Amino acid sequence: MSVKVLLVDDQMLVREGIKGLLNLSDEVKVIGEANDGSQVESILKSCKPDVILLDLSMPIMDGIATLAHLRDRGCKIPVIILTTFDDHEFILKGIQAGAMGYLLKDVSLDTLVDGILTVHNGNRLVQPAITERLLQGLQGVKSEFTAPEMIEDLSPKELEVLGLMASGCSNKEISNALHKSEGTIKNHVSNLLAKLGVRDRTRAVLIAIEKGILS
Repeated sequence: MSVKVLLVDDQMLVREGIKGLLNLSDEVKVIGEANDGSQVESILKSCKPDVILLDLSMPIMDGIATLAHLRDRGCKIPVIILTTFDDHEFILKGIQAGAMGYLLKDVSLDTLVDGILTVHNGNRLVQPAITERLLQGLQGVKSEFTAPEMIEDLSPKELEVLGLMASGCSNKEISNALHKSEGTIKNHVSNLLAKLGVRDRTRAVLIAIEKGILS
């Protein structure tokens, strides 16, 4: 059975191009389209996609706001961000808002289909080229994070905290989710930053994605 996809992009030519590509595959089928994030909720009432392909830059409700809206309403459908290299500042925000990964709009059919199947199977989708661009855009990242012992030294609880950080949760939200005090969570976050050799949560999440810790 084909994986059902909802395609959300304000550019009709982009939608038509992506839909045309996916129509060449037997594994994926576009069952719905929206030209703005504000239409997604109403469309989901009549169509039940397995995966949502979501543009970041849209005029009325952009991809970040759409992700937040879906998350607030408990939507569990995995979302892939559609992006260009120029969107790199929004990519991390999208991941933190709940996206399972991201793809360039000019990817090949095989890459697009593989990406959809990847998130449909519950896995994160990371393109190394974009991750490299994201990391290059962050200044002052210490090279020590590549040391394998730092990654291996992360405790199971720290990995849980890291995953919730990547979903955009605040310390208070993490404390509620894990039933720990906010002070305990702050200590976990501080330990994570130290072990990964970075000074803020954004760099920690990027490094975790780049190193496959969150996959």
